[in-house]
Amino acid sequence: MPSLCLAFPGSFSGRLPVDYCPRPRPAVRCSGERQDLFNRIAPVYDNVCPLFFLAANRGDFVLDLCCGSGDLAFLLSEKVGSSGKVVGLDFSSEQLAIASSRQNLRAKPCYKNIEWVEGDALELPFADGVFDAITMGYGLRNVFDRQRAMREMYRVLKPDSRISILDFNKSHQPVTAFIQEWMINNVVVPAAAVYGLASDYEYLKSSINGYLTGEELETLALQAGFSSAKHYEVSGGLMGNLVAMR
Repeated sequence: MPSLCLAFPGSFSGRLPVDYCPRPRPAVRCSGERQDLFNRIAPVYDNVCPLFFLAANRGDFVLDLCCGSGDLAFLLSEKVGSSGKVVGLDFSSEQLAIASSRQNLRAKPCYKNIEWVEGDALELPFADGVFDAITMGYGLRNVFDRQRAMREMYRVLKPDSRISILDFNKSHQPVTAFIQEWMINNVVVPAAAVYGLASDYEYLKSSINGYLTGEELETLALQAGFSSAKHYEVSGGLMGNLVAMR
């Protein structure tokens, strides 16, 4: 499926920063099966996926990667205000359509400063060094080339700016790993089962097992060129948040 900027009703139509320069958009680099999965779970994604928050400043130009149906993008838009801008990028057109419809139902002026872009986290359609901050919630685990995704974040980020990446934590602690698996089996999957999508969420266990530890994520960021990287365990070690500075 081609990667393009979707002209959803209610998407940002104001003036972009002068150095905002979308690059030619290549094909989305993800498996068809994975994209079909995310398209199917779009209607219930908000019900089973937790939120995270990154502080941003008024007037900032922020990118939210793998934005899904827009929860984090809406939070970020409140922080950057009407003078700022948030770009939410995802490869699922269905998720972005839901995000756009939710945007249209919100009255605050800041929500009008969100643009939804269908695109590829491995080849971002933006010029170098244009964003003041980049966030990603539950997305890095699902890209097939994490090193390339990290390099792309580094490329489009301004110097002395940060990225914040939240995902399930791959813990070395047996007790934490046990609790995490219990939560997936007894909370996440049953919630999805209400909508007939239990099998779609069972992939979480295998994807977490194939994910990186906190130390490995820090190394990945440093290898991509970031000057510093720190992984924080949150929610009792069930989740982890990587913060890296360019």
